[in-house]
Amino acid sequence: MKQYIRTGYVRTTRHKSFYLEAGPRKHRSAIVFVHGWPEISWAWRNQLLAFSSLGFRVVAPDLRGCGQSNLYSTHSAYAQREIVQDMLELVDSLDIDRAIWVGHDWGAPVVWNIASHHPNRCHGVVALTVPYDTLERGVERLREFIDRTVYPEIQFPYGQYEYYKFYQENFDIATQDFEANIENTFKILLRRGDPAQAGKPFPTAFVRLQGGWFGPTRVAPDVPLDTSILTPSDLAIYVDAYQRTGFVSVNSLYMNDANNLVYANEAMNNGVLKMPVLFLAGTYDYINDTVRTNLINPMKKKCRRLTINQIDSGHWMQHERAEEVNKLLSRWIAINCPSIWGRYSAGEMHLIS
Repeated sequence: MKQYIRTGYVRTTRHKSFYLEAGPRKHRSAIVFVHGWPEISWAWRNQLLAFSSLGFRVVAPDLRGCGQSNLYSTHSAYAQREIVQDMLELVDSLDIDRAIWVGHDWGAPVVWNIASHHPNRCHGVVALTVPYDTLERGVERLREFIDRTVYPEIQFPYGQYEYYKFYQENFDIATQDFEANIENTFKILLRRGDPAQAGKPFPTAFVRLQGGWFGPTRVAPDVPLDTSILTPSDLAIYVDAYQRTGFVSVNSLYMNDANNLVYANEAMNNGVLKMPVLFLAGTYDYINDTVRTNLINPMKKKCRRLTINQIDSGHWMQHERAEEVNKLLSRWIAINCPSIWGRYSAGEMHLIS
């Protein structure tokens, strides 16, 4: 039996979301995969195939400002409160009562906020690379966990998050540099983890010092495509999407620290999560370094049913180690959320409209 990815839109009075969906529509439970920066719903192609083949209903939306979802002209439109509301309207329109919410990168704060503000909509929550009670509170929160043996404060006050501060100080420059050559931008950003980088300042730490992501050239250099992350056809899909949207919208995720902190402080139960939680840490993720720093500690304090697994990957985990991610996620669901387990049906995935 073939597995198909269906495409669709959810339109409400406040927003239009594009989404990919696979598996049986009739299920009122689902796995919802939420992408981060700078990606689109296609980031979850490997997971859509795997879990629809197991009988799950799976959904992956384009976040606002990305892909084929609506764009907005103000930074505040990309605050977490707005994005969470988009996700709730999406599942309501698809007749989904509760879901396992899976997020990567900036998709992780989205699913953490859904879990902490709307626990009744969650069977469980899963995050790749970004632990709970960190990014959703802004760059000053992240700063608390920087390894100062690698990032001396006098040289790197924001450590590996210097790039984050650069957005806030030089938003137009950061955006223009990414847009100068979109294909090269994706080829240099989306790369596998490098074990040799451990213990050294990561390139993101130099963004403010060199006046931008790519220094004085103001454009991403042409490097070989890392096919462990993207195939040439995947790259073409990303480039096409960002040629339409540009980077203003997705970069605005970094411009809402004050709004996001207010929202995070409104969490139910003082932010304690009682549902099953899975966190997947990347051994070679030097941005959100949960292996060599204490970045993971707030999550350990706030999650009552926490499972942590470590994968030997870089930041782009669901691409680089798709099979391992899928195995760990399916095992965790079977143990912690058995009520939504679907019946198995093997097949092949195709993209249809």
